[in-house]
Amino acid sequence: MKSLENAPKIYVGTYGQYNNGSLFGKWFDLTDYADVKKFLQDCHEFHRNEFDPELMFQDWENIPDFLISECSLHKEAFAYFEATSEMDKETAEAFEIYCKQINYWPSNGCELEDQIESFRESYQGFFGGSGKDATVEYAYQYIEDTGLLSGVPQSLERYFDYEAFAKDLFLEGYSDHEGHIFTDY
Repeated sequence: MKSLENAPKIYVGTYGQYNNGSLFGKWFDLTDYADVKKFLQDCHEFHRNEFDPELMFQDWENIPDFLISECSLHKEAFAYFEATSEMDKETAEAFEIYCKQINYWPSNGCELEDQIESFRESYQGFFGGSGKDATVEYAYQYIEDTGLLSGVPQSLERYFDYEAFAKDLFLEGYSDHEGHIFTDY
């Protein structure tokens, strides 16, 4: 899965303990589990002193909010962790943005594999590292990749308005999320 410092973790208590004024629980490192079922079995085993404990996820680290709530962990969470562990940090960050803000996974009903494929088609890259406007940086890359100005004499090319072109691109078909560029179609 992920490195230990970025490992997904959940602090698991119970509603019964909480309602009695106790935050008693334990941090569970999800890299120790292959699926939600095994994780929940260990949580119930840890809280075996209660009759039918109702688990409460009181805190979590390195887990996107669209996969977890106070009382549930999405069944696809482990598949998501496995998929993002195979991505570099920048791509994994972009995939989280895509799932959370663009294609609304897992609530969109797509299988994870389909979500990843859709992400790969949509994601254009990270253009926010230079401290400049990511949309303009992408416009430069777009023009170079498409050869849009390839027949234009260099003396005229310098008059091209990259900022205006970027504005038009991002009005019709592209979006910028924290420097990550996506197609909207």
